[in-house]
Amino acid sequence: MMQDIQSPPEICDYEGATYRTDFWEGKGRDYEDRVERLALRRLLPQRGERLLEIGAGFGRLTQEYNTYNQVVLLDYSLSQLQYAQAHLGTSGRYVYVAANAYKLPFQQGVFDGATLIRVIHHFVDAPAVLAQIRHALTPDATFILEFANKRNLKAVIRYALKQQTWNPHALEPVEFAALNFDFHPQYIEHALFDAGFATGERIPVSFFRVAVLKRLVPTGLLVGMDNILQRSGLLYAPSIFVRSRATGDTPNHLDTDDIFACPECGKPLTRRREALYCEHDDLHWAIRDGIYDFKAPLEQS
Repeated sequence: MMQDIQSPPEICDYEGATYRTDFWEGKGRDYEDRVERLALRRLLPQRGERLLEIGAGFGRLTQEYNTYNQVVLLDYSLSQLQYAQAHLGTSGRYVYVAANAYKLPFQQGVFDGATLIRVIHHFVDAPAVLAQIRHALTPDATFILEFANKRNLKAVIRYALKQQTWNPHALEPVEFAALNFDFHPQYIEHALFDAGFATGERIPVSFFRVAVLKRLVPTGLLVGMDNILQRSGLLYAPSIFVRSRATGDTPNHLDTDDIFACPECGKPLTRRREALYCEHDDLHWAIRDGIYDFKAPLEQS
């Protein structure tokens, strides 16, 4: 898990990938989609002003956040955001941002909600990302995190039968494939605390994520059983949703419309035609057909 301090963390880039059609649509994951929406609806507040959806992808879950007046969709993939924009529209309700989650391009305290669903398992340095998220949130903001559970029932059984080498009860994350990490629930709780969050309700999700069950048992029945087990508190499911609250006396700039800051230095940006400009670093960041692109600064002639 340790990185060379001089090298930036490696990033999982879905640019140009057909993730929507390769993984979700028509791929037998209706069960997962439905139970994740159930968990989200349990955890979301009744109302909010501005929510940051980190790892929004093609916008699969974005319309679940209709209790917020504005949703900022952030993803590293410009092509995923382009698809989301084509289907969600270009009204002020949705803002599209291509950026690196290790360097969020936002001023402090400009969101009163954030979500990170099916994303944290791709981060080599998850605590660094959590710290970035906390910086962008107001005090008492709601943060909903989903993580792949290292201590899931299948892993516990496999370890007991000596069919896997890594210990699901050990706290450190395990990288089971390149840029794919499972996390222990207690590790996540500690990481959230260190980043400035108080952990609240935790919901285990996708108890029946087994191919043969999904093939033989009606999806509606699986969803109904998962709905019951989500209330059990048994943190042995493959996926766990956590609702946390931002703690501490940090700035609240929720009333500002100028939410962006330079991802390199954190200074405010000014609009210059189809770009945002950082006077401190003399950097320009492009606005491409309504999508704010902070992946790399524009080259200056």
